[in-house]
Formats: sequence, structure tokens, C-alpha cells
Amino acid sequence: MSGPRLQVLLAAVCFGTTGTAQALGPAGTDPAGVGAARLLVGGALLVAVALAGRGAVRGGRWAPGAVLAAVAGVAVYQLAFFAAVADTGVAVGTIVALGSAPTLAGLFEWGLERRRPQRRWLAATALAGAGVALLALSGGEASVSAPGVALAAIAGGAYATYTLAAKRLLAAGHAPEAVMAVAFGIGALVLLPVLLAGSPGWLLQADGLALALFLGVVPTAAAYLLFARGLQRLSASETATLTLAEPLTAGLLGAVVLAERLTAASVLGAGLVLGGMLALTIRQPRHTGMVASAERAPA
Repeated sequence: MSGPRLQVLLAAVCFGTTGTAQALGPAGTDPAGVGAARLLVGGALLVAVALAGRGAVRGGRWAPGAVLAAVAGVAVYQLAFFAAVADTGVAVGTIVALGSAPTLAGLFEWGLERRRPQRRWLAATALAGAGVALLALSGGEASVSAPGVALAAIAGGAYATYTLAAKRLLAAGHAPEAVMAVAFGIGALVLLPVLLAGSPGWLLQADGLALALFLGVVPTAAAYLLFARGLQRLSASETATLTLAEPLTAGLLGAVVLAERLTAASVLGAGLVLGGMLALTIRQPRHTGMVASAERAPA
């Protein structure tokens, strides 16, 4: 497995700790407020890392359109995903949001960058997407709400938009630390009113503060630095597909840490996600027989 793919997979593992951390946090937290607090802590850390790094804040001109798209993607995803889950449930919200993001990233990349999706990516995305659906549906009954599905699709589109915008900024020569700092630093300021308008009293509790710090450090600052470094050398569509390892990690943590029961459907779903990841990450063998024969031939 190549380094960039491993970095994105490690980022997805960090993303997958979010649900378990929230389950272990204080009761009565506002999901949108938790998302805003996560961005506030993570954004501040990413800005600090960018300012501390040598040359991290230097670079060419920042394209306003790409910056605006990245910030909007970060902020809209947080609000739309939590609203979708609250309206249509975790199962359907997860399936539509996480399942649609890689497909939309591939379509956006095809339309804007004229990069046609490869067959291997299409097969891997379909396989992993089916696994995500089984993992989500295995947790309980699914209830479908048209507004909730629409919000989840918006969340998937926001994630795809952010990924493609970040890819453009990285391709322009900006450092991963700087790109993440700009997107999440400004995104945190955009969502600050959401945190203040809710019930932020949970942040005054020890376990609430610990939750905000963990979410800001692990599944935000650390995860998105890994994500950006992998995205530097991978396409936006492939990167989005690799992050489907997130629900797999969440399911495993739920079983191990929260003692949630693993069903046959969840095990099958985990296997499909793993199959999709392997199909995308294992390098295809090259036809090197003629080269090897030539190297062994006498001069």
C-alpha cells in the first residue's frame, strides 16, 4: 500500500472515533453544538500548526473561489449531516451522506477536471458503498424522511466539494497545513454562532471539555492533516472512497468499546468495505516479465 493511501486510511480511522467519543461524553449535548465545538478546537490547532511550520503559510496566490468552496464545504457538512441524522435517523443519514460523497466527488472531478473515473475506482466505490449501507442498516430499523435524505445528500455534496476544493489548493502549491488551517479556521468562525446559540453549558463540565478537546485533536486536526497529505498525491474521488473506512472503524469501536452487538449483516458490511478498500489500495501487478528477461539476458 502506498504512503498517501495509508495516510488517508489512517485519517478515516481517526474520523471513525467521533461517534464513540460522543457516546462516552456528557448527556444532553447538542449535536450541532458538538460539531461547532469540534471545528473551533480543531481549527485553532490547525492554524497554530500552520503558523509554527516552516514555510507552511508561504505559497502563491490563494484562489478565492477554492477557499470559499472549501470553507463552505466544511461548514455545510457539519450542519447538514447532523440535521439529517436528527430527521431521518443515523442509518439512512449515514448511508446517503457517506455513500454519496465518493460518487459526487467522482462526478465533480469528471465535470470540472475532465478526469474520467477508472473502472477500478467505480467497482471499489460500489463495493464499499454497499458495505456502508449494510453497516448502517444493521444497527436498527431505518426510517426514511424526504427532507432528511435531502439534507444527507447536501452533506455528501458538501464533503465532495470540500475535497475537490482542497485538492485544487494543494495542487496550487499550498502546504497541507496551510490549506487545512484556512478551511477549518474560517469554518470554525462561521459556525461559532451555532455553538453560542445552542446550549454550550456542557463545555463547562470536565467530560464535556474533554470531549471537545478529543474531537478537536484526533478526528479533526490530526485526521485532516493526514487527509490533506494523502490528498496531495491522490485524486479527490479516490480519497473520498478511501474515507469510507470511517464507518467500519466506528462499527468496530462500537462493538469493542460500547459492547454493541455485531450482527451477520454488520460483519458482511465490514467485509464489503474492506474488500472495496483492498481493491483500491493494492497495486495492480505490472507486466514486467519482458523487462526481467531482458535484464537477465547476457550482453
